[in-house]
Amino acid sequence: MRILIAEDEHEIAKALKVILEKHKYSADIVSNGSDALEYIRQIRYDALILDIMMPLVDGLEVLKTIRSEGIYTPALFLTARTELDDRVAGLDAGADDYLAKPFAASEFLARVRALIRRSDSYAPSVLSFGNTSLNGNTYILQSAAGSVRLNNKEFQIMELFMRNPHHVFSTDHLMDRVWGLDSDTEIDVVWTNIGFLRKKLKKLNADIQIKTIRGAGYALEEGIC
Repeated sequence: MRILIAEDEHEIAKALKVILEKHKYSADIVSNGSDALEYIRQIRYDALILDIMMPLVDGLEVLKTIRSEGIYTPALFLTARTELDDRVAGLDAGADDYLAKPFAASEFLARVRALIRRSDSYAPSVLSFGNTSLNGNTYILQSAAGSVRLNNKEFQIMELFMRNPHHVFSTDHLMDRVWGLDSDTEIDVVWTNIGFLRKKLKKLNADIQIKTIRGAGYALEEGIC
């Protein structure tokens, strides 16, 4: 299960990520509404945790925008604004729940679990491109020739590619999206995981491939591996 945290207070965002990952969720962090929109459009999340007061685009506008685009991922507003009018505005914007700061970790997790239970009805679990499909529930990459299970990082990379075929992602971009800005991991881990995915696509006789775009990065394109 993958969750987006859009929160401009860095320490709060980090604490929420720790809580979620301790309970076996994957979590991405962004600190402004513009980045939140970009992430939501490119990655299938099971739930969204949105602060209302964010730079560039506020949380209310983020939610209104994605709802108008047909993205119905369950969303929780986490905010210090507790007036009745604020709560009504959040729910009218398309939020599924509203939790005021400060809050207990146990209540936060209970709200997240409730969101997750709703998520299956909002987004498809299988992505397809060419003769290959990726199951978001089982992490299975499959073609007519067979199937392989991806590890967590391989899945996150492949999901990003399959949601955005032909889009060129730089190594730094993949590092940021999958391992995070605060990661101490060396960047060559991206190359290693790309290599693993290429071998698995070849094993499946996939008619798609991860191409190296010289001087730019990688893109998922049609073609035999």
